[in-house]
Amino acid sequence: MARFPELNGKVALITGAGRRGGLGEGIARRLLEEGCKVVLTDIGQARGAEMPVTAVGTDEEMAQVAAELAAATGGECVAMALDVLDEAQVQAVMAATVARFGALDILVNNAGIGYLMKSLVDIEASEWDAVLGVNLRGAFLTIKHAGRQMIAQGSGRIVNIASQAAKSAFPHAAAYCSSKHGLVGLTRVAALELGAHGINVNAVCPNHVTTGLGAWQNEYFAAKQGKSVEQYLADMAARIPLGRPGLASDTAAATAFLCSDDAVYITGEAINVSGGEENH
Repeated sequence: MARFPELNGKVALITGAGRRGGLGEGIARRLLEEGCKVVLTDIGQARGAEMPVTAVGTDEEMAQVAAELAAATGGECVAMALDVLDEAQVQAVMAATVARFGALDILVNNAGIGYLMKSLVDIEASEWDAVLGVNLRGAFLTIKHAGRQMIAQGSGRIVNIASQAAKSAFPHAAAYCSSKHGLVGLTRVAALELGAHGINVNAVCPNHVTTGLGAWQNEYFAAKQGKSVEQYLADMAARIPLGRPGLASDTAAATAFLCSDDAVYITGEAINVSGGEENH
């Protein structure tokens, strides 16, 4: 059921949204339920060792996700391949979105690499570059070009999906934490520069969510701690005041709120969606 009727008919572009069960899919579902027209994007194919086929949204899966979401919600959802590291592709997808739907009202930066986890002394420079590239450079490029379109329109909403790792440090996550801390800084600068044009820019900082990526993280960190996955998850739940890890729907709800008129006076913020686990 739609809770924000003002979102009906708005055009939203979501990066990194081509995988089943991911945060991007959850956000797309919620915005479709609110009546938005949604463009799902993902890289479409593997790109070397740092972006294997098991970790990216392929063209085929992305098209299937878009079709399934459209059928489930009755909304309009299309898929477009987008490598957020390629500025020409970013420009082309923004232009294609506007050509098809007439506007670009909402940008959700969800694309990210959270699977290259190694100790600080073991991570390769190429792995560091891949994480910082997708998680931070990619967000910069999409904000830059969506921002231009939104300035021309006189309004817009940008939501960057950061992480609890944007505020707290975690072992084996030097590149990830650095990129997400940087994303909050980028959010704040964008909010300052774009506010005069009627554009709100915020970040959402979820704690752990067991998506496909999250399941891999569960196995990785459980092994590092010498625990079973079940014990690792039980220990995680025990330290969260609300008693459970996050769900994709939690992040999606916060995103929808930040795109709504109820959030018209909120910009430059990095909002925790962590069940109380992150409390500063």
